[in-house]
Amino acid sequence: ARGPTVTNGVYELPTAHVISKAVFTNTSPTASYRGAGRPESMFVLERLIDHAAAVCGFDRIELRRRNMIRPTLIPYANPLGVSYDSGDFGTGMEMALELSDWAGFPARRAEARARGRFSGIGLANYIETATGYPVERAEMLVRPEGGIDLVIGTQSSGQGHETSYAQVVAEYLGVPMDCITLLTGDTDLVRAGSGSHSSRSMRLAGLLFRRASDEIIAQGNRIAGHLLEAAPEDIAFHDGRFTIVGTDRGMNIFAIAAAAAAGDLPEGLSGPLGAAAEIDTPLPSYPNGCHVAEVEVDPDTGTVEIVRYTGIDDVGRVINPLIVDGQTHGGIAQGAGQALMEDCTFDSRTGQVLAGTFMDYAMPRADIFPTFDLEFNEVPAPSTPLGVKGGGEGGATGAPPAIVNAICDALLEFGVTHIEMPATPERVWRAMTKNPASTQ
Repeated sequence: ARGPTVTNGVYELPTAHVISKAVFTNTSPTASYRGAGRPESMFVLERLIDHAAAVCGFDRIELRRRNMIRPTLIPYANPLGVSYDSGDFGTGMEMALELSDWAGFPARRAEARARGRFSGIGLANYIETATGYPVERAEMLVRPEGGIDLVIGTQSSGQGHETSYAQVVAEYLGVPMDCITLLTGDTDLVRAGSGSHSSRSMRLAGLLFRRASDEIIAQGNRIAGHLLEAAPEDIAFHDGRFTIVGTDRGMNIFAIAAAAAAGDLPEGLSGPLGAAAEIDTPLPSYPNGCHVAEVEVDPDTGTVEIVRYTGIDDVGRVINPLIVDGQTHGGIAQGAGQALMEDCTFDSRTGQVLAGTFMDYAMPRADIFPTFDLEFNEVPAPSTPLGVKGGGEGGATGAPPAIVNAICDALLEFGVTHIEMPATPERVWRAMTKNPASTQ
């Protein structure tokens, strides 16, 4: 699991000790879930910070400020041998405090109390490691009739690859987005690839399409030099055109592709205008951010309502803000589900799963959420040409500790110091009524 490798979070902790245990069980097998270990690590750390602040009498925000990894320490080698190559963690937290109106919370708490509700606010900083299986291959073909085909081994399940990939290639080659076609999910076309997981798709696609584009441009320079009777080094490529430097003589990329496909050029210049690129080594990045949740608790039923939610995320360079926001929304929803309701329960005698269908397994729905207030703390990653880090898992990593911190803040006057996930209405009600089993 990659969770323990970032166990220190965004804090300058000089020492870390991790023990991993594997167990045999008669319950159902499990697999990686969104975040794959990092939500657990961040939950433990951010809950410990809030708990330490309460026990020692520190301000929980000031405690975080004092221990934050400063930008001057980046790249930062953490105690488990992982190097954070970029990030401005303190700025992200300050942005979250401002956007969430943290300072105005006491007034909102008083107003909620006047309505008979107990209000709480919680914050969580997070960092995760986005790596995934490294083998990925991209192919690019420029068609004489005016189109560009992209082939890659990632498969979109709603992440908008066909849009963001086209944006990137349109920028690289200076062509309109609508002439670009993404071809995926067909083993007749895809020679190698490792699919979509671990926030890897845009990070690796951007790198591989950059390499393929550079090869196509170099190939086009040679072809244009021959056709325009100029040395390849005297050919410049800009906005989809190959031109002789200092003149207006040139040809667009599709005309070059047509000339190459016609087969009338010297050996080495004829043939399809295309290229492929492959990566088979890990290319990790470290998305991070700060999320703030504000909740209200009904004392009669223990029901928790999320009334405000704020997220500041550093996903590196943002290619398409709407797509990143959508992925963050989904991640927050999954994290809230883990924090408030989702639970795999089993019969203690037989190991039979009792929450076997969605009729008896609670899942979050749109009506339990407020509008999310999201902004970017954009710090490009130095490991890729685009500076992309990955935006698929931050919401699921930051939401559980932020929400549970908020619940514990709401229940302070009841003497509750911690509550386990999922914080179901019954569990919260028992905690408020000081039942000894309340946090079990």
